Amino acid sequence: MATEADFKRIGNYARVKNPQQNIDRSKAQRTVPMEVLCLGYSRTGTLSMHKAMTILGYPNPYHFSSILDNVLDSDLWLQALNAKFHGKGEMPGQPFFDGLLGHVGAVTDAPCILFAKELMEAYPDAKVVLVERDIDSWFASWMAFCQSAYDPVIHYLGYLDPYFLGRIAAVGDAITVPEAGFATNMDEVRVRSKDAYRHHYRDVRDWVPKERLLEFEMKQGREALCEFLGKDVPGEPFPHENEKEANKLAFATIGQVGLRNILKNVAMAAAVIGAPVAAAIWYRRRAQ
Repeated sequence: MATEADFKRIGNYARVKNPQQNIDRSKAQRTVPMEVLCLGYSRTGTLSMHKAMTILGYPNPYHFSSILDNVLDSDLWLQALNAKFHGKGEMPGQPFFDGLLGHVGAVTDAPCILFAKELMEAYPDAKVVLVERDIDSWFASWMAFCQSAYDPVIHYLGYLDPYFLGRIAAVGDAITVPEAGFATNMDEVRVRSKDAYRHHYRDVRDWVPKERLLEFEMKQGREALCEFLGKDVPGEPFPHENEKEANKLAFATIGQVGLRNILKNVAMAAAVIGAPVAAAIWYRRRAQ
């Protein structure tokens, strides 16, 4: 079970240490209003925005790390991502998001930002916060992240742990590739990512009415954000989570959980295979 120290160390990624909730949200309904869409690109402070939304009292803010203790969400996100980017299946609309995100009052990070237009149309009363970062600073952080995200090892391990690690790797790949301009390797990531970043911000600005939009930089602090959201300024300082360090630790922790699952799977397979073999040997010796 994740401890307070785990959350301080790796932020919301600590949820990977919690037991799986095993909630199938495909038939769930909305239970709280969707109030805020934080649509800044990955690596622009999305983990900090997740914590800020939590401090401001929005129920169950959703970030990629929110998947970690309910990996069944991955199946629904893959369904939506395949529909949007590969033309497979029906595009998600409000009923879909009311199920998957019905318990959620604010969103940030991918996969949510890849459905910016769909979420804005589904929740026309939600306010939009667009966090932007100096593009060169963002690019350095993004490239460091992609070095891990494009590492094939976690995908290979996913075949041995399909329930958890396989799901995480699949949805991680399905969101990172379009965010990197549909790059298939690190050379293409390097060439295409800045254009993908710029296109995202251009599109969001085109789609959202200006009265619903706050263009925000982390250095502005909590006052500007709280004023836009109509919230009292909290007593605690604005969170600044170290996403680079948190992601590095998160990849390592996710890998450790996956390896433990693989070892359990191997032990179970050995038991299943070994039991009848042992019984056959025992029977043969007894018959001699």
